[in-house]
Amino acid sequence: MASVPVKIEDGDRWAVAKVSIEKDGLKVSGDVTLDIPYRSIIDLEAKGNVLIITTKERENQPYRLASVEKVLNVLKRQILLSCSAYRLSTFFMSPAIRGGVLVQNAVWEKGGIAVLKSGIWFFSQDHQICVPLSDVASIELTTREVQGKDLDVVKIDHIEDTDVVTSFVLCPLTTLQVLYNFLKESTKSMDMDGAELDPKSAQVAMLVYSGMDTAAIENMLAISHKEVDRVYDALIGLGLAEVVVIRREIKLTTKGVRYITDATKV
Repeated sequence: MASVPVKIEDGDRWAVAKVSIEKDGLKVSGDVTLDIPYRSIIDLEAKGNVLIITTKERENQPYRLASVEKVLNVLKRQILLSCSAYRLSTFFMSPAIRGGVLVQNAVWEKGGIAVLKSGIWFFSQDHQICVPLSDVASIELTTREVQGKDLDVVKIDHIEDTDVVTSFVLCPLTTLQVLYNFLKESTKSMDMDGAELDPKSAQVAMLVYSGMDTAAIENMLAISHKEVDRVYDALIGLGLAEVVVIRREIKLTTKGVRYITDATKV
């Protein structure tokens, strides 16, 4: 079978090795030797040039493989085709919409979808795209025009950097309903669980979603900085927001006042 060069994390060092892509799993040889059966793999993450493989036996100590992009793409596709995951053959378009704008040259790709412990993976012959479950904003059954026909699809809205990105999944309707139910269950931790926002908090959340900063929100709603802080605390407490910048308020010291006074003397 195919064999590709990698480096594998071994304690506090990266060991040189080769990975053979076998029928039942990955076989690592070189400075480190081990077997990773596909069926033992329960999660897969890609961070830069490092592939993080979590197995049932090593949930708290995943394997980390580093290599060039081409090699990692081969490994990702093979793992997604064979690992222990909810998996379906589908057509997908990801990303289809970014920040409310249609992505140029977005096309339907024939491939599959695999739902692992931490993410939803779309994969085809040439691409592997992961949407972390923690970044999924909404999932719904809807329709999308495909080759002049309105067809049923699953729409997945997710956060990428600061943008809301939309991906679509297309497969037969009976299978689509099963996929939708599974995805909803997999992302259940993101539900509000009955927590409600008061009208002012909902208004602030909508303005944050639209891209407004704190100063603009204060001006738009004619509310004080303290009131905005109260709403922010409520949103953070419900897990609906996170702090990205801490704004500091200052006052001049006596030395500062003296500097300004001297600087403005005629």
